[in-house]
Formats: sequence, structure tokens, C-alpha cells
Amino acid sequence: MMRIDFSPLYRSTVGFDRLFSLMDGVGAGDASQPAYPPYNIERTAENAYRITMAVAGFAAEDLGVELKENTLTIKGEKTSTDETRDVLYRGIASRSFERRFQLADHMLVEGAGLENGLLHIDLARRIPEELKPRRIPIAHTVSAARLSNPTVVGDETAPKVEAA
Repeated sequence: MMRIDFSPLYRSTVGFDRLFSLMDGVGAGDASQPAYPPYNIERTAENAYRITMAVAGFAAEDLGVELKENTLTIKGEKTSTDETRDVLYRGIASRSFERRFQLADHMLVEGAGLENGLLHIDLARRIPEELKPRRIPIAHTVSAARLSNPTVVGDETAPKVEAA
């Protein structure tokens, strides 16, 4: 497998170490992620997503969903076991699990629900207004631009202050 060395980029960039760590982790493949429980990720709208996880046999109180620093962690732990039953074949897994998802910036968890053995987690991308692209008006004449900012050094239209 080809491995990329990001160390030269660390010398000339600031604040991208999380991105480089994520790119390093991509090379690990699916071997680092357990296959249980199975899940789907779907796009429900332009900026909305849903993670659906099959958690048969788990109640809502057995599950935990936590968002911390762009990492969504879903944990499942059975609190009670029925030891009195004699199970001949166990095809429905009820073991504990922990699954992590790396979320992009500005992703918010809008809600989670459990229905028919499926855990649904709804996500949305909410970009703050100050980070959205905005259109800058262009003045038609040079004098109009000077009038909008009269304190430009060397500008004849700047207000004169006389010494007393």
C-alpha cells in the first residue's frame, strides 16, 4: 500500500493537522472499523444527511449518541441479559459496540430516533452567515469610493483638522 508523507506540509501550514490525520487514517481501510452493527449513510436533502444503524434487540436506554469535536460516537451496551432462557441458536447479536463517524465542519446533529430496530440520526450542514459567500458592490467612479471612506491618507476629501 502506498503511504503519503505529510511532514513537509506541516512546515508551511497551520491548523491542518486534523485534516492530515484524517487522510492518514483513510489508508487503514475497513480493517480498523468493525462490521457490527451494519449502517447506511444517505443524503436526504442538499445539506441534510441520515445515518441509519441496525440495532435489533437494543432499547433506547441501551444506546448513547455523543458529538464531540466533529466526531459522532454511537455506543450500544445491553444493560440486562435474560439468563433464564435456553437459546439454541443466537443469530441476533446483542454484544456491545462503539462506532465513530468523522463529521465535516459545520455539521449538526438535529435528532435521533429508534424505530423498528433501526437507529436514525439526522444531520444537517449549517454554514454560519459570516462564512457564506457574499457579493461586494463595486463603485462606478473613483470619487464614489473615496466618499465612502473619507479617511484615506492623501485624500483631498478627508476632513481637515486645524491646530489650536
